[in-house]
Amino acid sequence: MQHEDMDRLIDEHLMAEKAGDPLGSVAMYTPDVIHDVVGPLHGPAAARSSYEMLTRNITTEQMDVSHAWYGGNFCTIEHQWHGTVPGEFLGIPGHGRQISFRMLHVFKFKQGRISLENVWLDGNAIVTQLTTPSAATPQQIDQSQATSAQDL
Repeated sequence: MQHEDMDRLIDEHLMAEKAGDPLGSVAMYTPDVIHDVVGPLHGPAAARSSYEMLTRNITTEQMDVSHAWYGGNFCTIEHQWHGTVPGEFLGIPGHGRQISFRMLHVFKFKQGRISLENVWLDGNAIVTQLTTPSAATPQQIDQSQATSAQDL
């Protein structure tokens, strides 16, 4: 399979994911696809249910390719993901936070379609960004300093 054909399928897949379209996200999968993010799911229907949950909880705003490697029937891509977490991600409430993390995709292809998608996420970066207290606003800092000064 040519690199351009792989890129087209991957782009269609990621655009559907970004649009929050679970059905479109699996339209380019083979009937026997293996979709593995946190455990292998077999077939487009199982993968679609994963995308339904995912698109309820996170919003992909941008995915930048850092590196890509191609073989005869596979492609490995490192992305930098940017988006918002209105729901839960990795079991942690997002509270609408914007986060960014590295992810690694491994795609395999057969019969002109995606037959395998493995995904590795930088879980430490995700957890850190979702659990670190938000930075204080200048107004909150001013109020805190005024309160501290009154206690003296």
